Amino acid sequence: MDLSVVIPAFEESNKIARDVEAVAAFLKDNHLEGQIIVVDDGSSDGTCEVAKHVEVPSGVTVNVIRYEDHRGKGHAVRTGMKQTSGEYVMFADSGGCVPYEDVLRGLELIKSGMCDIAHGSRKMRGCHIEKAQSLYRRICSKLFHWFVTCYMKIPSEFTDTQCGFKIYRRDVARHLYGECITDGFAFDIEIILRAQKERYRIREFPVDWACDPDSRLSPSRSSWRVLSELITIKRALSEK
Repeated sequence: MDLSVVIPAFEESNKIARDVEAVAAFLKDNHLEGQIIVVDDGSSDGTCEVAKHVEVPSGVTVNVIRYEDHRGKGHAVRTGMKQTSGEYVMFADSGGCVPYEDVLRGLELIKSGMCDIAHGSRKMRGCHIEKAQSLYRRICSKLFHWFVTCYMKIPSEFTDTQCGFKIYRRDVARHLYGECITDGFAFDIEIILRAQKERYRIREFPVDWACDPDSRLSPSRSSWRVLSELITIKRALSEK
């Protein structure tokens, strides 16, 4: 199998069918054998059932995983990564903010040997932003970037640690997510730090992007939880 795509989903019954159809169309159009793994993170709106009933073309498989308790995006991505079987694996946020054709840019970086992990970025030259975030979210994003650069020691050359569009060699993903402990939104930071410790090479690539106003991350409600996760990550990795 060429590519496994993990989609973490929480209360996404209105979007998940379009997500699965978009991945399936991308795989078919590019002659890739693929696997779509939807991880329902304890939704109560029927996300799981909607995902199960999406029709996909031959050569594409859909695996829907659901658990009862809402655990967080990090837990959902980690759960999905454990079930991947593609030579390359990725996760993508629900909502279709980034067109799947942009996967080809990241895959080329990995296949050419330029990196082991390819991160989509909304903030580097070559990006096309169809619909921008609100001013409030842009300010929160800048503050977050400053914090993870100064406190977490994430290299400043990373322009966008939180874009939900990341691609890995399968063995790298299995290794990193097998060690990851973060259940919430800060898991991206933990994975980057673990990748650096293991000397895996990360490259960013520009993506086309449109803001989804129906985001599951609320800066006002989630800030203290994310801060707590970052402190836990720093302590855990400092002890090693």
